[in-house]
Amino acid sequence: MTELSGWGRYPRHATRLLHPATPRAVQGLMAQQAGLIARGNGRAYGDAAIGAAATLGTGALDRIRAFDRETGRIRAEAGLLLCDLLALAVPLGLFPPVVPGTMAVTLGGMAAADVHGKNHHRDGGFGDHVEALTLALPGGGTLVCGPNENAAVFRATIGGMGLTGTILDLTFRLRPIATGWIRQNTVATADLDATLAALAAAGTAPYCVAWIDTLARGAGLGRGLVFAGEHAALADLAAGLPTAPRFPAARPAWLAVPCDLPSGTLNRLSVAAFNALYFRAGARQAGAPVLVPWDRYFFPLDAIGGWNRIYGRRGFLQYQFVVPGPGAGALVGAVIERVSHHGAASFLSVLKQLGPGHGALSFPMEGLTLTLDLPAAGPVFALLDELDRLVVAAGGRLYLAKDARQAPATFAAGYPGLPGFQALRRDIGAPGRIASRLSERLAI
Repeated sequence: MTELSGWGRYPRHATRLLHPATPRAVQGLMAQQAGLIARGNGRAYGDAAIGAAATLGTGALDRIRAFDRETGRIRAEAGLLLCDLLALAVPLGLFPPVVPGTMAVTLGGMAAADVHGKNHHRDGGFGDHVEALTLALPGGGTLVCGPNENAAVFRATIGGMGLTGTILDLTFRLRPIATGWIRQNTVATADLDATLAALAAAGTAPYCVAWIDTLARGAGLGRGLVFAGEHAALADLAAGLPTAPRFPAARPAWLAVPCDLPSGTLNRLSVAAFNALYFRAGARQAGAPVLVPWDRYFFPLDAIGGWNRIYGRRGFLQYQFVVPGPGAGALVGAVIERVSHHGAASFLSVLKQLGPGHGALSFPMEGLTLTLDLPAAGPVFALLDELDRLVVAAGGRLYLAKDARQAPATFAAGYPGLPGFQALRRDIGAPGRIASRLSERLAI
């Protein structure tokens, strides 16, 4: 048995870890093993990729099956890492239609979580761009599905957290880019109303995201930095950085956390000091657009190797919710006020706009989403229970790829498509055969 956790390092569970080398080997294990779930690179934060009895690692399934450079259409196995795809695609002037906040994820994991990027308000989630996928079913057979073929299974698989089967390969299109640079415009905001207004104004840009200082209080509650970006044109590069490479390579991590830091390293004082420095640095960049390498814009935390060790051995909880409608801003404000009053030190606090979502268990809905990361300590659990009640009352929900502790009632209230998803799982013989610690915890 092997002890596994998600990226948040909480919770930890023992599981039998399997490493099939081929798609056919996956099918064999699917037919033989009960209580199984697929696992990509382990970047889900909680217990979604830990099998109830066994966990099937897909890392060996990393081959590109077909690639058309002219159209950008690619068919790749589910275990291919996003970083490896980017190393191939960016020098060719191509970029994935949607990327999450780290490139250390697999393509199968991106589909299973229906990841959303800084452009969801315009381009939807990754699942909206998947044209087809091959799924290994609970009994060991395979099924090709897509938006117009076996569509019900496809919709359940996108965002379904691996609970309909193991994705073997998927097909989607990369989009052309003129350079590997992002033209970024930064707006510094004094409070939450200003942050929300700047984020709404930035929604005309292809990419936009806001960083929030959740420890600011009083008149500065909700102050932040809003980053709007677009792929830079050749003319932008010629004018701003004429000697820079057109397609810069991803930089290796410049800093690594070699061991678990002592618990409490990230506390109210240390995070408040970091937030103050980060806000001032961002405010100095505000006004004129700057050119930022693609990896620094999309994946800033990848520059710090093993950053999850900052919270120490006990780990941390990443809490992400989305709330719809005109009251979303007020709900975000209420959450930030409670976090600030509690004194919980969130090192990473990100606010984004989302567009409509698709899929029975897909997270996005049109509204605002806020992400917090908090130490996995006793008082924080009570705070998050309180925040759950606010989110549910506002018609919102929590992101399964980040979740490690929500209650079944919270989950069911946020996902009205759950009964249909459970019915489809019964139809394909998934209950008991495909099961993760998350699915058992939430009675999926």
